Amino acid sequence: MECKSKEHCGGCIYQGVPYEEQLAAKDKSVRRLLDKHDIDESVYLGMEPALTCFGYRNKMEYTFGDLEKGGELELGMHYKGRFMSIITTDECQLVPASFNKVLRSVLEFCRSKGYRPYHRKTHEGLLRNLVVRCGVRTNELLINIVTASAEFDEDGFRDMLLDLQPELDMEIVGIMRTFNDALADAVIDESHKTLYGREYYNEEILGLKFKVNAFAFFQTNIDAVERLYRDVLKVVPDVSGKTVYDLYCGTGTISQLMASEAKDVYGIDIVEDSIEAARYNTALNGIENCHYICGDVKEKLDEIPVKPDVIVVDPPRAGIHDKAVKMLCEYGIDEIVYVSCNPKTLCINLDLFRELGYEIVQIKAYDNFPMTKHAECIVLMRRTNNVIQK
Repeated sequence: MECKSKEHCGGCIYQGVPYEEQLAAKDKSVRRLLDKHDIDESVYLGMEPALTCFGYRNKMEYTFGDLEKGGELELGMHYKGRFMSIITTDECQLVPASFNKVLRSVLEFCRSKGYRPYHRKTHEGLLRNLVVRCGVRTNELLINIVTASAEFDEDGFRDMLLDLQPELDMEIVGIMRTFNDALADAVIDESHKTLYGREYYNEEILGLKFKVNAFAFFQTNIDAVERLYRDVLKVVPDVSGKTVYDLYCGTGTISQLMASEAKDVYGIDIVEDSIEAARYNTALNGIENCHYICGDVKEKLDEIPVKPDVIVVDPPRAGIHDKAVKMLCEYGIDEIVYVSCNPKTLCINLDLFRELGYEIVQIKAYDNFPMTKHAECIVLMRRTNNVIQK
């Protein structure tokens, strides 16, 4: 299989490359980072290959724009090497077929209305993004168009998508319009409307049920994350009767997986939608010993009334702030588990953890995002009390 946009789409870098070569290149990249940061390669357990290379993404944020200034409206990904240009990606191989059909129909609708994309420099225009999300286990589809707060045919947009339903392999459970007049080039929810159905979809992971709000973080490859979380649970020290911190907890997946054995689990995440969903999900799954706080980890750790026995961190791509790393090390617990979606910032954080008295026991990498440059890692650290003096 080859993507028609592989030469120009900025989303994938390995389209057309045999998978064995992709995996070897990613593994080599991780090894180079470990060497750069003087991390003994003997702790590296290698990289787990992808479970599947195609159709694995359950979320896409598409951008409206044009290929050439003033040209025909496009909807898709940034053109490789030309950030202001957008290429339509309606045959993407990383998403379910229904995503491509929705993208094409939305683009045709917006072209027929003569709508123009929001311009990042002049801040004029209507259309900004299309966000499509789905529940892999539930087959539910959530569609969200992000626009400036100008006139838009909401009824026509809704009816067009509902007319498309018979052609889709998933059930549309929600259609939304999000208003974003902010200058930043990002999906920002200044306010939103539900045009049809609801503002969330449902998902299931390892026997637990999850409500995923429109703006909540959730893992984008469900099969891969189930494997990842199984391995996290194998690496996490015995939590029986213990207090666990699940930091950067998202919608509370890891929290709830540990809750059956732990005394209490405390989760912190800065995204309000994620924390709201985490609280809802714990109730949905009949779990009573998970407690969630919304805010920045480095500012909210002191609000947890009980010190941890076990710490699991799963930060965003930017990694953990140095202040938070220092606060975690000050607890002096024996082991910390770090789940990372960015090996580069992971290694930067590991440098500081080692300075503050932790050694790296093992690192295992996972190719959960084939065709792209991204990889995930699970790291187990153990306290040595050997603080490096500077």
